[in-house]
Amino acid sequence: MHSKETIRTVNVTRYVTPLREGGSLPAITEADDGFLYVLKFRGAGQGPKALIAELIGGELARAMGLRVPEIVFANLNEAFGRTEGDEEIQDLLRASEGLNLALHYLSGAITFDPAVTVVDEALASKIVWLDCYLMNVDRTVRNTNMLWWQKELWLIDHGAALYFHHSWSDTEKAAHGVFAHVKDHVLLQQAAQLEKADAEMRNILTEELIRSVVQAVPDTWLLKDAPFATVDEHREAYIHFLKTRAAHSTLFLNEAIHARQTLI
Repeated sequence: MHSKETIRTVNVTRYVTPLREGGSLPAITEADDGFLYVLKFRGAGQGPKALIAELIGGELARAMGLRVPEIVFANLNEAFGRTEGDEEIQDLLRASEGLNLALHYLSGAITFDPAVTVVDEALASKIVWLDCYLMNVDRTVRNTNMLWWQKELWLIDHGAALYFHHSWSDTEKAAHGVFAHVKDHVLLQQAAQLEKADAEMRNILTEELIRSVVQAVPDTWLLKDAPFATVDEHREAYIHFLKTRAAHSTLFLNEAIHARQTLI
């Protein structure tokens, strides 16, 4: 079960190198457990919302049996910003003091290339379904956000998912909506078992699971630029969206099937 207790917290001990290909300037860092992590900063452009999407998306993907590097909370000490020479990075470190999010660094992993690796139909279908459910716009040929590591496919970077939460204005519409971006999904062509994936995923997505994943979001990431009076209200809004979207998955499922037929 997912909760704040099951997600480990580490302290960042060393800033190794920035990952310039990421729009939000994530970095490889070392923590006090001796491991390397890809750190996503709370002070980056999208702010805590990208971290919330990353946490919810990553942990739901894991619960559905998909491979996601371990997600941890990463504490950033105020001393970090002082020693960094690059001004842009220094500002980012200062704006991100406290709790951030990091993924275990898969050393030696290579970016998934659909021209080189064929993904089996069942796995492709689950990933396409998940991205439709989470409204994840960022799994395209141009930017697959998947890694090939130890002969397995790993999902990374769910920060662009749940994009309705940047405004919270059309939450009901989003919850009941199709996902038009599915036509650009890198695995759509291989996703020949979407109905089967739908049945399996909906079975896994219990209210208990959804609630436990949302409960893991730290209080300090909530309520920034959000129209809620309390942290609990904010959590309930995420839970309501995720439950509603799962209950009406037929809408985005049919859209995905239609997009695939058009493609093949």
